[in-house]
Amino acid sequence: MIFEITTLVRVTNFKGGHKWYGSLLNKKVDFIPHDGFVGWEIIPDCWLQVAEGIPSEESGPLRLGVTDLIAERSRLVKDLEIDEFEIYSREEVSAKWGTFTDP
Repeated sequence: MIFEITTLVRVTNFKGGHKWYGSLLNKKVDFIPHDGFVGWEIIPDCWLQVAEGIPSEESGPLRLGVTDLIAERSRLVKDLEIDEFEIYSREEVSAKWGTFTDP
């Protein structure tokens, strides 16, 4: 039985990555076990970890559910200075999504 999910993202600029992902999640870090590594508990037992290292181009995407995608897109465009992204949907699924890249 699966009871926890953890996703790791590697960043070359750790200080910038720590700040960027903290802004993305709109919360302070929950776990700092050592230099070059931080973690946020997004929802109970669901973690996003950011570590200093070489990013993998084959990684991702990271999909996070939000209650108001349009409002969240506006916040991300303003706070993270990313380009406004399109919101997609499909008739056969109830989900909507948008895709953007981290720095």
